[in-house]
Amino acid sequence: MPDYAYIPGTCNIGKGEIRRRQLVAIVGLFFSISTLLTFNTVDAPTAIRLGIFFPLMVASVGFVQSRSKFCLAYGLAGTFNVGKMGDIKRVTSMEDRAADRATALKILGKSFLLASIATAVVLVLPF
Repeated sequence: MPDYAYIPGTCNIGKGEIRRRQLVAIVGLFFSISTLLTFNTVDAPTAIRLGIFFPLMVASVGFVQSRSKFCLAYGLAGTFNVGKMGDIKRVTSMEDRAADRATALKILGKSFLLASIATAVVLVLPF
């Protein structure tokens, strides 16, 4: 029996996909930290420091998706993968697709908010 099952608007990825999202979050965090250290080293102006938003957004999306057990892209595309890696299936019900799309947009919003807050913190740090 699988550890995860597709639940419309709630869960559309299994263990392997969750691990992949965790890796994305770690990679995004690594690039965020290295970008922050670079900003500190070169005394980057505020306009350039806004660029940290992008690696922070990658980290945020990976983090929120892994915690939610829900893939933003799968939700928008009307697909899911709770089985082995690469075994993507289509969502057939229009109601289920609508629930998935709503959850995907919530994940995008949460990730944007998280990355925006972290970017604001970086901007007020004394460099």
